[in-house]
Amino acid sequence: MDHGIVCYGEILWDLLPSGPQPGGAPMNVAYQLHRLGKSPAMISRIGKDERGDELMKVLQSKGLNTKYIQTDEAVPTGIVKATQHPNGDMSYDIVSPAAWDHIIADDTTEALVKQAEYFVFGSLSARHATSRNTLFRLLELAHTKVLDINLRTPHFSRPLIESLLQYADILKLNIDELELVTNWYGSYNNTADRVSLIRDKFGIRNMIVTMGANGAQLHLNGQSYTHPGYKVPVTDTVGSGDAFLAAIISKTIDKAAPAAMLDFANRLAATITTYKGAMPDYDIKEVDSISH
Repeated sequence: MDHGIVCYGEILWDLLPSGPQPGGAPMNVAYQLHRLGKSPAMISRIGKDERGDELMKVLQSKGLNTKYIQTDEAVPTGIVKATQHPNGDMSYDIVSPAAWDHIIADDTTEALVKQAEYFVFGSLSARHATSRNTLFRLLELAHTKVLDINLRTPHFSRPLIESLLQYADILKLNIDELELVTNWYGSYNNTADRVSLIRDKFGIRNMIVTMGANGAQLHLNGQSYTHPGYKVPVTDTVGSGDAFLAAIISKTIDKAAPAAMLDFANRLAATITTYKGAMPDYDIKEVDSISH
């Protein structure tokens, strides 16, 4: 079976105040792409343990392809200890060691990446040498490379981020991440100047900047589009950015107009925030029914 999109990186349990939820940005993106009728595949790694078994059961119950998820005999399935703050935002302790730090490249994963149109990756999967080396090997084979930058202190460095940006065809980051990265190079008066710097310095023509409750911007081939977002009752924000990215990729494949693409992505992200966790069962009609 062909997979037009491959998501690479962490797969884990988010230990939330409300209880454990399956997580990891690449898995969240893959889940949403599957819900949107696409055929994503994931490259990751779990431990040979109860948490790994449970994770596979969850993914299979949701219809996701698990063929390319490796099993590690020695390293446990990843966990993240999550804390929710009064405004609904989350902070995370991404525990090490974790099996997803030890993803290996083989003929199967390389063939998968070569045949896919989109390869989705983030910076967190590069925190350990093994998965980092695998990532750079696969980036050499990938077609359209989608970097969901996902900066998690202390799991990144400026040299690492700069090397990943060199590969990106599409870049997704939030407003805080945009400010952090561009502040390495100087001071800027506005978001447009920051976007221009990234575009010019790294040759990235397509950028997505999410701004939490304030919506998002889409920068495509020199044109900019802005959306104010949708106000909804927030349960938690886990996975909303991942849903946003999945929506943009899905609508890009569908050749939607940029403004419609951005509107749909905001709708889907808002819908996910009304649920607990990143992989809720929702009806696509809920996304269409959201209004200002």
